[in-house]
Amino acid sequence: MRTMPKLKVSASKSVYRTTDKWAKTNYLLGHEELRNYIPLTKRFNRNNLLKMLQDYSMVYVKPTFGSMGRGVMKVEKTSAGTYSYQLLGRKRTFRTFDGLYLSIKKDTLGKGYIVQRGIHLLTYDDRPYDLRLVVQQTPSKRWEATGTVARIAYPGKIVTNGSQGGTILPATQVLQPYASQSRMDQLLSDLNRIGVDTMKRLHRYYPSLKEIGLDIAIDRELHPWILEVNTRPDHCPFAILQDQSMIRRIVYYGRRYGRSYKLNCNKAKSTL
Repeated sequence: MRTMPKLKVSASKSVYRTTDKWAKTNYLLGHEELRNYIPLTKRFNRNNLLKMLQDYSMVYVKPTFGSMGRGVMKVEKTSAGTYSYQLLGRKRTFRTFDGLYLSIKKDTLGKGYIVQRGIHLLTYDDRPYDLRLVVQQTPSKRWEATGTVARIAYPGKIVTNGSQGGTILPATQVLQPYASQSRMDQLLSDLNRIGVDTMKRLHRYYPSLKEIGLDIAIDRELHPWILEVNTRPDHCPFAILQDQSMIRRIVYYGRRYGRSYKLNCNKAKSTL
């Protein structure tokens, strides 16, 4: 039987959260279906980073505990055999793996990090994007996917978070160049199912959980990948959309299980 890592949680009334990416990933890997949507993820160390760069050429190094895209690094091995990584707006290149590793390790500041297989995101207006999907407990105690929105990275950034200057657009708008209407409808339906299954899985180990926000990458074959699950998601991406139907539903459901939201959304934009 899989031994699950213990979650570190903080509480506010009856709503709990964890920012432990390693624990959440391990919980989801215990679900046979969800396993198909999780990029390979390992603890950050020299051997794991080297092996994953050899296998995938591009990976992301992320803080085990963290939010809003802070501390995330994009690491690449080029066809010429050199290495590079980007943190915030700074990109560094190295001739050797050891030079790369020592520099990344210095930037981790001694904190725990994970290494995740890199997914080549779809782009909109030449900028990579992912999707944020919210799942909540309904007033009738069921689980429901209550909203999906696209987050487009600020030019030159490697993360899509609105807090990092990203742009928020309707998911259908950014998927249209890649999928027919019927294919898009099927994809969005599949994402809702994945989101609900994720919620059910986490709720087994985390029974006070009432809502989650999934960050989902769509690759060039339109296969979805769960990049991260947020147990106290920021709903600003929905609040700045012209269509307010999703945020109204999110806020209504949240109030029914005791959450209130401070939607001071000044950093994200809703136009490119």
